[in-house]
Amino acid sequence: MKDSIFHFVIHYGYMGIFLALMFGIIGVPIPDEILMIFAGYLVHTHRLLLLPTLLAAFLGSAVGITLSYWLGRGLGGAIIDKYGKQLHLTPDRLEKVHRWFERFGSWALVLGYFVPGVRHLTAYTAGMSKLSVRVFALYAYIGALIWAATFIAIGVFLGRRWAAMAGIIHHNLLLISLCVIGLVLCFFLWKKYAKEAGPD
Repeated sequence: MKDSIFHFVIHYGYMGIFLALMFGIIGVPIPDEILMIFAGYLVHTHRLLLLPTLLAAFLGSAVGITLSYWLGRGLGGAIIDKYGKQLHLTPDRLEKVHRWFERFGSWALVLGYFVPGVRHLTAYTAGMSKLSVRVFALYAYIGALIWAATFIAIGVFLGRRWAAMAGIIHHNLLLISLCVIGLVLCFFLWKKYAKEAGPD
């Protein structure tokens, strides 16, 4: 599966990244993070340009999560009952995402990208819960940008070592994701504190 996706991206470039991530977010079993790390490697070797690669990854993620939101909003539980198994939308995963929304609210849309097994469900859950389009778009698109930029940057940084590190990254993805979530939360807490503190 991985090799097929890599060849697809090499052949179709930015459009390949866009399509792969769009379908990956909807629920097709695509190794999203590894794909973006590979895209970062292609940027490192100058086969792709950084900004178009980031834009393709962001737009693919944004379109995928938007389609998922509208599927959840329009069809609700019906699509889960009919296609849940094919899209890996198990009752346990749905319950996990519901708990995320109860605990983190709309921020689950941002944080969910970084948690394996959760990002595919946050938009469906947001749609089924009738979260407003404006709030959904704000948090989901911020999350898409941070997520894409993080893993593309890892690929650029690793360069030719990306393949040797891919397995390690895959097995430690949850730990890496929690670290990224921690950094993002620290950043927003710092901004909130700085705004409340104001000028001396």
